[in-house]
Amino acid sequence: MSRLIDVENLTLQFDTDEGRITAVDDVSFSLEAGEVMGLVGESGSGKSVTAKSLMKLNPRNAIYGENTKITLHLEDGPVDVMSLQNDREMKIVRGGSISLIFQEPMASFAPAISIGDQMVEQLLIHTNFSKAQAKEVSIEMLDRVGISDPSTRFGQYAFELSGGMRQRAMIAMALSTKPKLLIADEPTTALDVTIQAQVIDLMKDLVSEFGMGIIFITHDLGVIAQTADKVAVMYLGRLVEQGTVRDVIRRPAHPYTRGLIAALPTLDDIDAPLTPIPGDIPSPLERPPGCVYNTRCQEVVGSRCSTQVPAFYQVQPDHAAACHIYDPEGGTE
Repeated sequence: MSRLIDVENLTLQFDTDEGRITAVDDVSFSLEAGEVMGLVGESGSGKSVTAKSLMKLNPRNAIYGENTKITLHLEDGPVDVMSLQNDREMKIVRGGSISLIFQEPMASFAPAISIGDQMVEQLLIHTNFSKAQAKEVSIEMLDRVGISDPSTRFGQYAFELSGGMRQRAMIAMALSTKPKLLIADEPTTALDVTIQAQVIDLMKDLVSEFGMGIIFITHDLGVIAQTADKVAVMYLGRLVEQGTVRDVIRRPAHPYTRGLIAALPTLDDIDAPLTPIPGDIPSPLERPPGCVYNTRCQEVVGSRCSTQVPAFYQVQPDHAAACHIYDPEGGTE
C-alpha cells in the first residue's frame, strides 16, 4: 500500500467568548491507501473537529498550531493542505480528493432540492462532466450503493427516502467524485442494526473496489472491530492509544481504552452490570495539566500524571500508548 495522508502535530484552538479553548492537541497519524482507521472516543473528545481539520472545514474562529502539517499524497505529488488559502485552492481537497459523510444525512441534503440535482451540482464543480454525464454517473452511483430504482430516486427529495436510504444516497454522493479519502463521521449511529450492518458491508466493499482510505469516526468499538484495520483512541483532544484493531481491542494498553471496552455490554452475561468510566470528560476550558485523563484514571502513578504530559511508548509492534505506566525510566513514585 502507498501512503495517502500524513497528519503531524495537529493542534487546533477556538477563540470564544469564554476564552481560547484547545479542541485538538498535538495529534499525529498516517493512513495508507485501502486502509480503514477507526477514530474512537467519547463525545467531546475532538474526533469530528480532527476530521474536519483535514479539509479545513472548521469555522473562522479556528486557529491552527504553527507546527501543524497535513500532507495529502496524490498522483501528481504531495499537497500541503495547510498552505491552501481560499475556496478555489481547496477544491482539490474538499469533495475532490476527500469526501465527508455526516452522521445525519437530513442535515446534509438541502430539503428543497432533489437528491439528483445536488449530486449533479457537485460533479459539475469537481469534474469536467457535462450535465448529462453527471446525471448518468449519479444514477450509476445510487445503483452501486444498493438503492432500488435509482432513476426514480434521483428525482426525489431527502424527506421521501427512509433513513437507511438517505445514508446510502449520502455515501453515493460522497463517492461520485471518486475521492482518495473518505471520512465517515458516525455514519451508522442513527440507523437500526440491520441497516447499520448493510452500511458497514457496503463500506468494506467500496474500500476493496476503489482502494480508497477511510477514517471511520465513532464511539462504538463494536463497529470498529468489524470495519477498521487500525484504531486511534482520542480523549479531550489528544490521542492516547494507536494500534492495529486486533491489538487495541484484545489487549488495550491505555487505562481509558480499557475503560471504554469494560463499559461495553456483553451477550455472554446479560445480567452483568455495566461498568461506566467514573466521572465526566472535563470541559475544554478546564483542561487538566499533565495527562488529560488523570482526573478519571484508576491507575494514577503519582504526581507525574497531573504534571507531565506522557509520551507515546511502544507496547507492541505497531501498538503505542501515551501513558506513564510504560515509561522505561519507571512509572511509579
